[in-house]
Amino acid sequence: MPALQPSEDFAEPAPRAPDVNTVRAIRETRGYSIEKLSLTCGLAAYELADIESGKDTDPAKLRRIASALMLPEDAFIIVN
Repeated sequence: MPALQPSEDFAEPAPRAPDVNTVRAIRETRGYSIEKLSLTCGLAAYELADIESGKDTDPAKLRRIASALMLPEDAFIIVN
C-alpha cells in the first residue's frame, strides 16, 4: 500500500490580516505610541504603521506585537 502524501487540500489556511483598527485600538488602549511599541517589540515604526494600515500581515511580526502588548501570541492571527 503506498504511503499517503500530504495534500494541499489539508494544508493550514494562510493567516489573514487582523482588522486594520484592531492593532491600533489595542495599542492605543494600552497607552503605547507607535514609537514606544516599536522599541518594545523590536520592529521599526514604519513596520508597525504598515501593519496597522493592512499593508503587512507577517504572522511573525503580529506575534511580536501581541507579545509586547501582553496578549496571547496568536491574538492577531486570523485563520480563514
